[in-house]
Amino acid sequence: MPDATNRSRPTVAIVVVLASCGLLVSLVQTMVVPLLPQFPRLMSVSPSTASWLVASNLVAGAVSAPVLGRLGDMYGKRRMLLVALGLVAAGSLLGAVAPNIAVLLVARVLQGTAFGVIALGMSLMRDVLPPDRVGSGVALMSSSLGFGGAIGLPITGFVAQFASWRWLFAGAAVVGVVQVLLVRRMVPETAQHRSGRFDAVGAVGVGTTLVCVLLAVSKGNEWGWTSPVTLGLFVAAVVLLALSTRHLLRVRAPLVDLRVSARPAVLWTNIASIMIGFAMFAGFVLATQILQAPEATGYGFGLSLIAAGVALLPMGGSMVVFSTASARLSSRFGPRTTLVLGTALLGAGNLGFAVLPSNLGLLIAVATLAAVGAALAYSAVPLLIMRAVPESETAAANSLNTLARQLGTSSCTAVAAAVTTASVVALDGRILPSGFAYSTTFLVAGAAGLVAMVIAILTPAPDPIGEPVAPDLAAAR
Repeated sequence: MPDATNRSRPTVAIVVVLASCGLLVSLVQTMVVPLLPQFPRLMSVSPSTASWLVASNLVAGAVSAPVLGRLGDMYGKRRMLLVALGLVAAGSLLGAVAPNIAVLLVARVLQGTAFGVIALGMSLMRDVLPPDRVGSGVALMSSSLGFGGAIGLPITGFVAQFASWRWLFAGAAVVGVVQVLLVRRMVPETAQHRSGRFDAVGAVGVGTTLVCVLLAVSKGNEWGWTSPVTLGLFVAAVVLLALSTRHLLRVRAPLVDLRVSARPAVLWTNIASIMIGFAMFAGFVLATQILQAPEATGYGFGLSLIAAGVALLPMGGSMVVFSTASARLSSRFGPRTTLVLGTALLGAGNLGFAVLPSNLGLLIAVATLAAVGAALAYSAVPLLIMRAVPESETAAANSLNTLARQLGTSSCTAVAAAVTTASVVALDGRILPSGFAYSTTFLVAGAAGLVAMVIAILTPAPDPIGEPVAPDLAAAR
């Protein structure tokens, strides 16, 4: 709980500074996605090599998130947040001056440490904010991920059209440095640290398992789902998971406390988070493609990259607006109620996408509906996780939940790639996904949202953990 010193800090400033870190995270994750078709020409590499600019960032984030979370619980969340932001800034600066693809990939790996920023920031909020502000702070930081992704598209489009892509990395470096300075000045360190030694063996085991899973999921469509490499990665992941689980259950201070993670309220919330990540990412990724597709396809609107990004700004804006509503809803009815409502809207929005609205206003409306659902769901999940774990486990538990959501988004990317390459149409010498491919993907995403809703309804409320809990986190039922 926050002490007297922390209460004297300007609460609004702490929330704004930490929430702004979420913007940096989402911008770093999405900044290269719209430019992937151009990187083979810009860096003189194959499209397959260029795709590693996304995969390397994803894998690095998967490894760094649980490590940073545990180190934060042990040595200070603010300290590890500064380390993560510093690495993101360094990676962004390196990317701005990268002379070749190898250096650019190293830069993307360093930027991958941004995955740990969200969990550390949310856990800091629980420690340093007044109890009645924790819910709204966590909600705003969660929604900043969606808003950052939404504004990142028009920013990327503008830079790609009028300047060099290197300015994207340079801008991220400047933002990273500014955030390091703001966190140092405005955010206090929590006094509660977990004792014990860092579980290096567990870190290697968990990290390697995640690398195998995420590489297989993110590159399976390119390598072939039945190829020896893909199947080998899945088999290796299963073996490593078994070995890592045995180790984590036997060591005194594990990287991930499986006994805590196995609590129904934590386990099922993480499973629901995979579904939520899948359902949320479908709209962000595919809506842009639909808006830019030629009108002759029967479903496209023929917009430029910048215009498509501007059209989707209501998605990001609604996530920020409804983060406040989410906190109030969770405070009054409990975060589980918020999660049920959010996943229902998320599922409905994707099902609305599946009919491929021919009217631009209607498409923006269903996109916004899905975004509202994502805002409510993303804001409620951390509150449920923090309600179910001790304060000494919050950073590690939130890191694991972040990975669950990331696994969902990676799975969505893989499914979308598989479906949209399997069903295509030829138009003016171009091969484009068919309307059936988009409808199928959105149907799957809608089903994922509704499955998450059912899980949220059936998941039991967290058991008491014997530690003080903020009032807006206490109403879990």
